[in-house]
Amino acid sequence: MTDFLDPFERMIAALFTPAAVRAAERGAADDTAWTELAASGFLDALVLEDAGGAGLSFADIVPLWLVLGRHAVPCPVGETMIARALLAQAGRAAPDGPIAIAVQAPGAAGRVIGAALVRHLLVEWEGNLYLAAVQGQADGGAGELAASVRWDSEAAAPVGPIVPGGLRRAAAVLRAALIAGAADRLTTMTAGYANERIQFGKPIGKQQALQQQLAVMAEDMVAARIAAHIGGAGARRQPPNRLRAAPPRGSRRSRMRFMVRSASARNMIFSSIRAGCRPGGSPTDRKAIGTVCSAPNGWRRRRVRSISSARHWHRPDRLAPPRQGR
Repeated sequence: MTDFLDPFERMIAALFTPAAVRAAERGAADDTAWTELAASGFLDALVLEDAGGAGLSFADIVPLWLVLGRHAVPCPVGETMIARALLAQAGRAAPDGPIAIAVQAPGAAGRVIGAALVRHLLVEWEGNLYLAAVQGQADGGAGELAASVRWDSEAAAPVGPIVPGGLRRAAAVLRAALIAGAADRLTTMTAGYANERIQFGKPIGKQQALQQQLAVMAEDMVAARIAAHIGGAGARRQPPNRLRAAPPRGSRRSRMRFMVRSASARNMIFSSIRAGCRPGGSPTDRKAIGTVCSAPNGWRRRRVRSISSARHWHRPDRLAPPRQGR
């Protein structure tokens, strides 16, 4: 997976800089960035290998979608990946440019995420997929790329059947990954600022109250990432038109391991803040915030410096009663 992830992140960071993202939100998107992205082949990551794609599953594609959220990519890249996989499965050629996805009745107006930047919409209705040409009109506030669109069932091209709700479930996994990626970036930026901002002669990251808030922020970030990965893992290795997000599976021990990791995020954020505040501390130490789930198993044995310990998360049914004061 690293063979895909590292080049993808470098390309996204180069194409979608903060200036490029702000320009797209103002309605001045650069078509060059999309052309380079399409030429890279990453848009066909979910397409089966027999059809010329990479053949990745939803579990494999979630880390790439995390990158999109981390860099606030304004274009519907993830939606286009899903649409191109479904079109290839049906034996249809995908149109050029980004593609939005929606579950919407024909003739009814509905707001679609990213529709202000697209000319095609892959829509699910009554168990069937249709590819429609649309002209989205942004009707939100500043920086809003969602648009109100309508599609005509007679003018749209039928694609094929799909499991009812399949497109909605795929979009839910994508949205969860984008949220988790954005939360990862915000947590890293916030911890970095806390270590750089000096007040009363010391970084504000040394204040215990702020450390507590950063720890809560890190826990929420890790929970969002776990939810995205669980959603991706729930999509079985089936043809793309039958992918669906299923409830998490596995042994009770594996599920509890996720809970222990979430509880230990507090310890990870404290350690990273202390490392950044120490004289000679490297900024790379703070990257531990973004690698909680991928850290080696040894880190789970560290003591959690918080009110609740890891055992409280691991066995909530064995919580000791509160100690009565004398």
